Amino acid sequence: MERNTEQIKNVAFVAHVGSGKTSLGEAILYCTKATTRLGRVDDGSSNLDFEPEEIKRKITISTAFHHCQWKKFHINLIDTPGDDNFLSDTRLCLQGADSAIILIDATSGVKIGTEKVWEFVKEQNLPSLIFINKMDRERANFFKVLDEISSGLEIRVTPVFLPIGEEDSFRGLIDLIKMKAYIYEKDGSGKFKEADIPDDLKDTADEWREKMIENVVEGNDELMEKYLEGEELSEGDIQTTFWSSLKSGELVPVLCGSATLNIGAVQLLDIIVQGLPSPNERPPKQGESPSGESIKREPSPDEPFSSLVIKTVADPFAGRLSILRIFSGTLSSDSTVFNSTKQVKEKFGQLFILEGKKQQPVEKACAGDIVAIPKLKETQTGDTLCDESDPIIYKPVEPLPPVLSYALEAKVKGSEDKVFSSLTRLLEEDPSLRIERDQTTSEIILSGTGQIHLEATCEKLQRKFGVEVTLKPMKVPYKETIKRAVQKVIYRHKKQTGGRGQFAEVHFDVSPLERGAGFEFEEALVGMNVPRNFVPAVEKGLHEALQSGVLAGYPMVDLKVRFYDGKSHEVDSSEMAFKIAASMCLKKAVKEAEPTLLEPIMKMEIIVPEDVMGDVMGDLNSRRGRVLGMEPKGKNQVIKAQAPMAEVLTYALDLNSITGGRGTFKMEFSHYEEVPAHLAQKVIEEAKSSE
Repeated sequence: MERNTEQIKNVAFVAHVGSGKTSLGEAILYCTKATTRLGRVDDGSSNLDFEPEEIKRKITISTAFHHCQWKKFHINLIDTPGDDNFLSDTRLCLQGADSAIILIDATSGVKIGTEKVWEFVKEQNLPSLIFINKMDRERANFFKVLDEISSGLEIRVTPVFLPIGEEDSFRGLIDLIKMKAYIYEKDGSGKFKEADIPDDLKDTADEWREKMIENVVEGNDELMEKYLEGEELSEGDIQTTFWSSLKSGELVPVLCGSATLNIGAVQLLDIIVQGLPSPNERPPKQGESPSGESIKREPSPDEPFSSLVIKTVADPFAGRLSILRIFSGTLSSDSTVFNSTKQVKEKFGQLFILEGKKQQPVEKACAGDIVAIPKLKETQTGDTLCDESDPIIYKPVEPLPPVLSYALEAKVKGSEDKVFSSLTRLLEEDPSLRIERDQTTSEIILSGTGQIHLEATCEKLQRKFGVEVTLKPMKVPYKETIKRAVQKVIYRHKKQTGGRGQFAEVHFDVSPLERGAGFEFEEALVGMNVPRNFVPAVEKGLHEALQSGVLAGYPMVDLKVRFYDGKSHEVDSSEMAFKIAASMCLKKAVKEAEPTLLEPIMKMEIIVPEDVMGDVMGDLNSRRGRVLGMEPKGKNQVIKAQAPMAEVLTYALDLNSITGGRGTFKMEFSHYEEVPAHLAQKVIEEAKSSE
């Protein structure tokens, strides 16, 4: 079916984990006959949660895309993750949406995840509506959740539907726009009968309709005046203003229902097609020309082609699948596009629209469409694909920063390279992962946004690429240095065996340097005791000795060696002899120069709600942390601090439990500092026992 921009609706479902986004998506697909049966998350038959890791955990891990038709409109559903570990994907995929539906669980209300995704929705300026789900569950309380929305999300609540009954007795909805009731069959079929509003709910309905009208007329000065003067407002005026305020994002209506019983999906569909904007009703997309000038693209098929890659799926069989949102122009299969971010051309054959894990080929796509292109060579998430003759670059949102790191160990010895290359493929799919080899500890370090994120990545690694790994705590890259200078340290290396012997003698002064200075070598020889051609061998011997300190075998830093004298033998001296002598002389000097252990100190920025600030700071003190300052940020406080890396390896998990998931933080390496003596002893003993 040929789609045009006016008839497309790109709708993202966002929520705190477990609120029922995927189940509501399934109900919509079933009501629009896009699927033949109601998929369920609980029994693993969902069309939107199809990855084995999702079926096992019963949560969305990766955004899924599907589409359906309703009243001549083409709706693209974007089902995003709600779990904290996978919110980076939600944030990136919202770039493809024109509106958002925020789900809230009627039994648990506004949670921290709801607040986080609401921030993402505001960041992208998306018109949105709220759907209070699970009205059929025990402890469901519609009006309590309304209060939480108004205080927690700071939204003027405007219910357009009220529930008939709650918990077991939930059986339908009151439509405050049309002032009618819909009584549902509770068999999941989505069938309902229109009826009059039940007598016991008439007063409540009248009261909330009045509130709805008050909120609606605020968007129109002329209507506001009429309303305040007590004039009767026509149904047409109220509806026109309601739809335009919803499309502009000024009004956030509240609906309710039960996704698993399929109650409320049809009413939601009607509001999606009538009240949420099509791509052509959204503002032009801002971008830049390659030279940095600001340009806009209208969401029209007549403009030059431009799009943003919002997600990449790595498939070991089909290769890479790039999912893009088209912002202007049209795209046909068998074309060449220009990647303006990387300045390369990309050729492709087929063009697909996505249906959960399936893909359907299409010949052509227009402004507003969300499509997938397989096997692009250079293109990654966040790249702009456009018309080469009229290039534009869109600035993508950043993935959320990684907060938790582990060392990876391959279960099969020797398969480290395969681990690294397979992980690199998964990185294409998930930009919030980071992978690096630690030069000091030579471990492969995998960083992500949480424990489940990293565990699911390891499961995916095994399923997609057959590579098995285990996660281990990272080794802390300690270093060693000295605290005082020692002079005139002499070491003679002499070995006499049959034939040619070995002889070298070196005289060193060794002194400490300031933190971060590294290593300095000074050649201060006078006279001819040591031929100058042996100096490079001495320096090489020193560099090798620095790799492994005398306390616990960690690299030595921040010291200076002055090589001022020595002795040689015209037959028995060699480069090897001087290399050994230099290495042994340094070790001898370090033992006399008060060797000490250094540890990495991390710079941290922690954002937490005010009520837990004392707990977070108390916890930082117990980790030998130093609070450097604080500043308010909205409802939260930003704590700037420093703490030893050894104390914050799993800080993400601990901050989560202290703040109930409401705290976030960023951390980066700052500098090295001396380890307190009582702890240094412990580190040294551990290092020796693991040798």
